[in-house]
Amino acid sequence: MPALPSSGQTAPSGPGLPADLAARVPQLLEAMRSVGSGLELHSTLDRICATAAALTGARYAAIGVVDEECEGLTDFVRHGVDEATARRIGRLPDGRKGLLGALIRDPEPVRLADLTTDPRCCGFPEHHPPMRAFLGLPIRVRGEIFGNLYLAEKRDREPFDDGDLDLVRVLATEAGIAIGNARLYEAAQQRERWIDGSVAVTTALLSGGDAEDALQVVAEQARRLSGAAAGIVLLPADEGGLEIVAVAAEAPSGQLGRVVPPESEIVAELLAGRAVFVEDAGTDPRILTGLARDYGPIMMLPLQSDGRVLGGLVMPRERGGHPFTETERVLGTQFASQAALALKMADAQRDRERLAVYEDRDRIARDLHDLVIQRLFATGMMLESAQRGAVVPEVRDGVGKAVGELDVTIQEIRTAIFALQQGPAEAPSGLRTRVLREINMAAVPLGFRPAHRFVGPVDTVVGDLTGKNLIAALREALSNAFRHAGASRIDVVVDATATLPDGRPGVRLTVADDGVGIPEGGRRSGLKNLKRRAESLGGDSRHGPGIGENGGGTTVVWQAPY
Repeated sequence: MPALPSSGQTAPSGPGLPADLAARVPQLLEAMRSVGSGLELHSTLDRICATAAALTGARYAAIGVVDEECEGLTDFVRHGVDEATARRIGRLPDGRKGLLGALIRDPEPVRLADLTTDPRCCGFPEHHPPMRAFLGLPIRVRGEIFGNLYLAEKRDREPFDDGDLDLVRVLATEAGIAIGNARLYEAAQQRERWIDGSVAVTTALLSGGDAEDALQVVAEQARRLSGAAAGIVLLPADEGGLEIVAVAAEAPSGQLGRVVPPESEIVAELLAGRAVFVEDAGTDPRILTGLARDYGPIMMLPLQSDGRVLGGLVMPRERGGHPFTETERVLGTQFASQAALALKMADAQRDRERLAVYEDRDRIARDLHDLVIQRLFATGMMLESAQRGAVVPEVRDGVGKAVGELDVTIQEIRTAIFALQQGPAEAPSGLRTRVLREINMAAVPLGFRPAHRFVGPVDTVVGDLTGKNLIAALREALSNAFRHAGASRIDVVVDATATLPDGRPGVRLTVADDGVGIPEGGRRSGLKNLKRRAESLGGDSRHGPGIGENGGGTTVVWQAPY
């Protein structure tokens, strides 16, 4: 039996294994252990680069992630180039030409003593560090090409040798396993996030709250889950095309209320229930709106349920952003279908609630007509009889005034009955009339009719888009006063002669109440919604003390240009 080597001796290399390579086996084993020690994909790629550089003595290492069509790179992770140099270099390589492109087209190992002399090399960008020795080979995950590992410029300034290639081959195999595990983990996490987002959307739509708030939740979740620069919800417009009804973005974009015209090819595709994927909005001829051209890749999905298209969901990424992967497209489509189903169920729920409200309004109108007006009319007749029999002139005059007040009250009740019995389709289109209709509708749950005042030519100067948003803001403000303020008095003022802070003419809506005010730490989603609406039109919204004693209650001011 042969003797084992004593302490301090080098283990025999074995037949066919050079001594210097055998000495690096422990380093390789440690490298393999390090590569497989995490599950987050990007950090796994970072570790592979750092480990490969340490194993071969390379100054620089990188991994280029190949796109699904194997035509270029979707990601480029590098090691050895500091952040300042990376910023000076600028844009990352896309792998569509040069030596990196050749490795994508022919995924076989490449070892060069001086890459600058290779005819496939197309040079380096300005500020790029000099590189000569080069070693590149593919990384496969379950037999499929994931990307390429690149090593450059050994620290001893020697070319990469066969031993380096053998070690990196082994490391690339282990890297493929680690990347496969990381991708499975990331896919599971991604699916979980999309499922959670779908649950949040369904909850918001079916919670019975404001429909526009629920659509805003759809836009915000779509933006967050897809990693997009914005989330946009579109619904069919009255005049054709699709109207932007909710936008989630970092800054106000002015898109809310805009209509994508029906002649757009993309609108036709969405309304036909087909998804549209744009690689670069700046160059795609189907993009008709200027705002969309500021983006890069865009995923546009129909909000479709049971064959009925309810609208569209748009998720644009920044210019130069990564295209949407096949997995993201599938998850996005599933999310849009779930949102459409929840939207349809929410519409049915609101229809039931609206029907219940109309039935209640009919009952109230009948009671007012059959009971209250008849009693007031009988009381008026009794007072007229008493007036005729009165001897004292002061008493006769006082009774006459009371009879006159009863006549006015009867007329006001009849007006309220007419408003209660009037359906939405019967409402005239004038802004003044729409404001009055909202006030009359709010009077039922409030138990009193808010006071109102108009200043200036409200019906003639305020445009349709601003008017529609003003009505929505009034509805939100009155709803907040009813649900949260406990007010006994509300004053509504619509001023079409207002001047905005930037000097432009505009319309200002003021809704003031004498309720309890806004408590510290209370919900402010309604106020945020008002502000978002105003900012989307180039205006603003604010709130302050109300009209109760000592400034009690809340005053909401909403203003926008015509």
